[in-house]
Amino acid sequence: MNPGRVFFLALSAVIALMGLYTAARSEGYLSFFGFALIAFGVLFALDMVKRHYDEMDAR
Repeated sequence: MNPGRVFFLALSAVIALMGLYTAARSEGYLSFFGFALIAFGVLFALDMVKRHYDEMDAR
């Protein structure tokens, strides 16, 4: 993995953790926003890992 991809992987982890904190500390629509941040962070990280392995297979 190149440094740029590692940076965005760490950034998606931070976004997911912020979403976890937001979902735990709020209620109503803001709680839904926290769950959406968690989903975005996890799915973005999984997409980054998928792209890495797709590039390795293409070589």
